[in-house]
Amino acid sequence: MSASDALTLGKEERITSRKLIDMLFNGGQSHSMAAFPLRLVYLEKEREGACPPAQMLVSVPKRCFKRAVKRNRVKRQVREAFRHHKHLIGDVLPTDRQLALAFIWLDDRLYDSAEVEQRVVSLLERLAEKMKSSE
Repeated sequence: MSASDALTLGKEERITSRKLIDMLFNGGQSHSMAAFPLRLVYLEKEREGACPPAQMLVSVPKRCFKRAVKRNRVKRQVREAFRHHKHLIGDVLPTDRQLALAFIWLDDRLYDSAEVEQRVVSLLERLAEKMKSSE
């Protein structure tokens, strides 16, 4: 089992580059879809070097939850769901392409982990279908 097939979410799979974040939100080439209470903003770009097929970030606005404990819980739920189901997009993505994904929380209410996972899976499946149809 290679590192990309493992159910892990390493540092290289997280978006840390300010340049990539700016491209994702201000570049004009990104697309989005929603499955309430989540919105997915994604950008397909050329893969550079040995980067993973998908990089992600999670954003939970302070406007939704004033307490950091609740924001961190939501981020943990979304990361865990993505970690378990990232193979859905990794299987359909061409080897020379890479995805930058941003999950943005929209609601001011907490959800249980199963419901959050269901929404993340829904978004990833829709994204995989879109990637298949664009080939």
